[in-house]
Amino acid sequence: MKLSKVILLIGLLVFACKTNEKETVSKSKLIDSFRASNSEIPNISVHRGGKDLYQYPENCLETIKYINDSIPAIYEIDIAQTKDGKLILMHDNSINRTTSGSGLVRKMTYKELNNFNLVDDFGNETSYKIPLFKEVLNWAKANDVVLTVDIKRSVAQKAVIDAIRNAKAQNNCILITYDVAQAKSAFKYAPELLLSVSARNHDEFDRLLNANIPVDNMVAFTGTRLSPPSLYERLHDNNIVCMLGTLGNLDRQAKARGDVLYASWKDNGIDIIATDRPFEAFKAIN
Repeated sequence: MKLSKVILLIGLLVFACKTNEKETVSKSKLIDSFRASNSEIPNISVHRGGKDLYQYPENCLETIKYINDSIPAIYEIDIAQTKDGKLILMHDNSINRTTSGSGLVRKMTYKELNNFNLVDDFGNETSYKIPLFKEVLNWAKANDVVLTVDIKRSVAQKAVIDAIRNAKAQNNCILITYDVAQAKSAFKYAPELLLSVSARNHDEFDRLLNANIPVDNMVAFTGTRLSPPSLYERLHDNNIVCMLGTLGNLDRQAKARGDVLYASWKDNGIDIIATDRPFEAFKAIN
């Protein structure tokens, strides 16, 4: 190979390296702000973007807007994928329960889905449509709102991360993972994102630490049951935010025995309560 070709090849490699450096994605601001030491983070996470609300369906942008007008919160949303590859907000595999239509999401195009209206948890049909993920990302960016993004099993983690990056919404998204394997793959592909990781007990937290994921990238979902106080203390020692899922049994306990339970759980070491009763929980805590 001639010397001139070698020099040209080296030059191209150097240029490629510099280009890759420029394309490196900046670390999400949430990695610094969502720390246990920061008392200013929202202490309510709204399950499925809002449930059990008259005329306001779950996984609906209008529902998120409605709640956000009243309380500061973060919003858990579910991401599914249509037949034509569109990412949408939808919890179930089918649209039977939450819309005026029927059928499997993966077998329908977004245009077909747009023929139906969303239905609230009481069976009332609304005028609202199934939102595109990118629409919700753009709204979250414009309004400085944080989303916790739950990826359905039929959707590739990479596709959701790419959508977040394309919208430049890294500062507005916490990616939900359910086990160490998911957490490792998410961190490997998107080290700039804050991750919700499953840490329901000391063993699960140990496995996460052994996976070499920085604690700065973690928000700990501690499950839907109360954990030993020692777990919350250990997570706080690492400046990790503790999130408790009261959705389901614990929400029912609070409804039956008094909303003061939400405040007691927060006093025991919970930083964020993930709930189907956001208004009641917020009022009790704040």
